[in-house]
Amino acid sequence: MTFSPPAGGFSVKVPEGWARSTAGVATSFTDKLNRIQVQVSSTATPVTAQNVDRQLVPALRQRVPRFAMGKVSEVSRAAGRALLVTYQGDSSPDPVTGKVVRDAFELYLFHQGSRELALTLSGPTNADNVDPWKIVSDSVRWR
Repeated sequence: MTFSPPAGGFSVKVPEGWARSTAGVATSFTDKLNRIQVQVSSTATPVTAQNVDRQLVPALRQRVPRFAMGKVSEVSRAAGRALLVTYQGDSSPDPVTGKVVRDAFELYLFHQGSRELALTLSGPTNADNVDPWKIVSDSVRWR
């Protein structure tokens, strides 16, 4: 299924049947232990590989329990170049079982003009998400 927010600006393909929720300007799609989150913001200058530690990591440390930084790289996708930030952290406790899962995150930052699209893909560490995450990150289109 292709998702494009009401305000437009971009589209991204997400798996059919995943639960959708919106909190402010972020829209999330979840299924069991996997999650896709998209959020567009205005920015005068994009986050670069050189300033990730100063601009991005402090916010991630506050938001992600047991945050552990991975690596930063530039990747090429259909929507253009993107900054890819990988990291790990703990999930929120399951509301029924209380179980916490260690998650792997891939955060893609796409930039066009004065807009930045943050696409965050997460799921349990050691799960084979390489191909599905590549499909989702390659489906981003600016409008």
